[in-house]
Amino acid sequence: MPWIAYIAHFIAAAFLTNGVPHFVNGVSGRSFRSPFAPRAKLGSPTANVVWGWANFLIAFLLFANIGPLYIGTPGDTIFVAAGMLVTGIVLARIFEGQSRYSLA
Repeated sequence: MPWIAYIAHFIAAAFLTNGVPHFVNGVSGRSFRSPFAPRAKLGSPTANVVWGWANFLIAFLLFANIGPLYIGTPGDTIFVAAGMLVTGIVLARIFEGQSRYSLA
């Protein structure tokens, strides 16, 4: 598989990981940080569902159209796992500040 497919799978995993907290908080009816809301306010649950879904769609399109994804093969598994881990750590650092400061 060409190297660009591995990069695309890393980016797709990042979009997939970013979509999870937005979608889960949105469908749970909770306000959450969103790119559609100013920094001092939280995004609405509906906006977060849409944002999470858009992230899932981008991840799917990257996984489906930039070379096949073979989970279980070393290259794909490593790049997808790394994309999820790196994005998860970055998001954890971004969202941890949410509990320390009042954003309401």
